[in-house]
Amino acid sequence: MNSEAVSALIAKNPSLKAAKAKLEAMEPGAYVVHRSWGFGQIKSYDDASQRLLINFKDKKAHPMDPAFCISTLDVLPAKHLLVRKETDAKKIAELIEENPAQLVVEALESYPNNAATVIEMEIVLAQVVGQEKFKKWWSAAKKAVAKDPRVSIPEKKTECYVLRETPVSAEDEILEQFNSTRSARRRIALAEELLDSSTKKDIKTDLSAILNGVAEAVKTSNQLDAAERLYGAAIRDDLAKLLGADSAAFEPQQTTLIANVRDLPGIAEKIPVHFQSRFLELVNATHPVESRDILFTLLKVSQGKFTTECINFLVEQGHAEELAAALKRWQTEQNLRAPVLLWIAKNRHSKKFAKLLNDLITPRLLSAIFFAIDYEALQASSARRIPLADILSDDTELISDLLSTADPETARDLANTLMLNQGFEELTKKSLLARFIKLFPKIQSLVAADAESKEEQLLVSRASYDRRREEYDAIVSKKIPENSKAIAAAREHGDLKENSEYKMAKQDQHMLMAQKTLLEKELGRARITNFAEATVEQVSVGSVVEVENTSTNQVTRYSILGAWDGNPEKNILSYKTPFGAALLGKKSGEVVTVKTGASEEDYKIVKISRHIDSL
Repeated sequence: MNSEAVSALIAKNPSLKAAKAKLEAMEPGAYVVHRSWGFGQIKSYDDASQRLLINFKDKKAHPMDPAFCISTLDVLPAKHLLVRKETDAKKIAELIEENPAQLVVEALESYPNNAATVIEMEIVLAQVVGQEKFKKWWSAAKKAVAKDPRVSIPEKKTECYVLRETPVSAEDEILEQFNSTRSARRRIALAEELLDSSTKKDIKTDLSAILNGVAEAVKTSNQLDAAERLYGAAIRDDLAKLLGADSAAFEPQQTTLIANVRDLPGIAEKIPVHFQSRFLELVNATHPVESRDILFTLLKVSQGKFTTECINFLVEQGHAEELAAALKRWQTEQNLRAPVLLWIAKNRHSKKFAKLLNDLITPRLLSAIFFAIDYEALQASSARRIPLADILSDDTELISDLLSTADPETARDLANTLMLNQGFEELTKKSLLARFIKLFPKIQSLVAADAESKEEQLLVSRASYDRRREEYDAIVSKKIPENSKAIAAAREHGDLKENSEYKMAKQDQHMLMAQKTLLEKELGRARITNFAEATVEQVSVGSVVEVENTSTNQVTRYSILGAWDGNPEKNILSYKTPFGAALLGKKSGEVVTVKTGASEEDYKIVKISRHIDSL
């Protein structure tokens, strides 16, 4: 907008005077970001309508009132990354691929005071890099940025990345942070960062002060649990080794911290993933006589990557045959827990573990998997995912591998176990059942008969089914993704204990997941009908019934339709309602007693006709 146009707008609306500079910046060719429509470029200004014409991605030459744009639209400087992606795409692409730290530096240069919050940076960088590959790219880029002396890294997502006036080495920054915090956990974490960035030949900070600080934290802090204290002791000893100091001079020793065998499962559950291998070596060295039995106990209760570490360690220590025997015994005793079962499923084709696993890949293992999934689902307090259920669904060969030696009767029993399992959504059950049927076609009729006897089908009209399906699709494709974004955004605001937005978003998540599960069950039971099977001999689903209230002699006409078709205002009743259910199977002339609350009413059936005949 030129100065004449801006003056005309201000003359018409004096309150715009304070925004004169921003209005003048809204000139043709300028790049902008709108709160709702995202990135765009001003095409021109129409003097006649006093409207800006802006090209957004999905809105070309979109007219907008400049006065409205003041609060909803930002004009971007020429050096902003989103602008440079348009004007200097080749350079930006090179930075993305080859120098992510420099890309972040140049992003910060476009912000006032050369500072931007984590959220601001991630939003802009995601648009520049592309949503599809941003998460993986940013995970690697953050490591490069952390080592760049020009950038100050925030400790929390609510804080800012800052471009320093004077570059500071990573080691100096760690030392500064170490000296400014009294938190034992933070000091141990910073000491670990320092170890990663230092070598014996290149120590730029006073490691002795760091070593003493960590040693004091490990010895006296009451903030640390057993796993954190052990890990802190390991960092302390690594620092001592780097400095050539005697680690035996420090207390408590790592061996002392794991001396009590009963404490080991709790410690193993919380130690960092990259420390798990060292932890097992430490256990082996501290308890040489009991080592094997302790390792089997740890494996039995292990979770996640620690399961893999335990198995690898046992095999490396020459306990492969004993491990194979233990796994078979646990399977027989139904003591194989989900993490171990997951490991077996993932590694069943591994040549390295062939002798260990060959005898386990049987229908009995599938039974154990179903048991573990059902147990985990019943224990879960929320709608969290179950990894063992996921692999059973995602690995299309797993069921066929486990059923390769099954007879039809065993396969049918397992199929029925699947249908009763609490850990699968109804649609997933049907998908998995199809894999059973592919191997054992007779299961289709057997399972269908069992399912029909255990759970009544719902008769529904096509229109009501489509409405339910649209509701389900909206929850899955729109509401749940929107809720996930809301949870992520709320989480960025800080302390979750005091974060009301996060709590509300999580409550919405539980409600949506419950609605999704319920709809899946209902849709899975639904049988669509046009009500052509109704007769005039007796009341059935699809009947139109005229009934007379014997107390008032009032005659009313009702249509008895599908489970989801009820509309009392139009005298349409679902056959699942108490009144509808009471009428089913009755003939003309019969009297039906219907209880409503504390009172009872008698209705005489006057006439029966078919709904389909009235269409």
